[in-house]
Amino acid sequence: MTGLPVVGAIAHGAGITYTLPVQTVILMTVLVFAPAIVLMMTAFTRIIIVLSLLRQGLGLTSMPPNMVLIGLGLFLTFFVMQPTWHEVNTDALIPLENGHLTVTQALSKASDPLRVFMTKNTMKDATAEFLRMDGVRKPLASAQAIPMRVLIPAFAVSQMESGFELGFLVYLPFLVIDLLVAAALMSMGMMMVSPQTISIPIKLMLFVLGGGWLLVTGTLVRSFA
Repeated sequence: MTGLPVVGAIAHGAGITYTLPVQTVILMTVLVFAPAIVLMMTAFTRIIIVLSLLRQGLGLTSMPPNMVLIGLGLFLTFFVMQPTWHEVNTDALIPLENGHLTVTQALSKASDPLRVFMTKNTMKDATAEFLRMDGVRKPLASAQAIPMRVLIPAFAVSQMESGFELGFLVYLPFLVIDLLVAAALMSMGMMMVSPQTISIPIKLMLFVLGGGWLLVTGTLVRSFA
């Protein structure tokens, strides 16, 4: 009695079709690396850093809760990455499902849109530094020639630096309010009163009245190339 092999791959005219156990292993491998892909190869790192510094600037240690910030960061990431995901789905996933591409070809096609996004949002200094650490001395012909082992850490470092730069701009107005409230309390001799008791309601009022959430999220989305 003949049939499909339990483990292995079947060659045919359209390419190679992996058997169900092999496809399951590949899927599980991708799922294991999915959190790292979301953290290190998308817009999530910059977004969550800015949102965390915004909460700290407001003086609120647990409001909004971490789950809310992470959820907002994920959906903003999906919004920013939507054109990239669309290219990945069109160029890699759909042809793979239809049997027009092998798994190896689909992975190569899927990495191209991510490479373009990361290259546009990576600082040249970071790329050059990681290329030097990787032992590459000669200038590369194009951005497509940058190895992923260099591009991914350079992109992650660039996102952290950009996140702290934007976070500083968000944090600075709240710091000024804290200083003004502290100076006012000291001038009135109310040194026993915590400045945060007065400054937090003021910062919340100004932030809400100024449409702060829309300003911050809009600035974050527009900051990506």
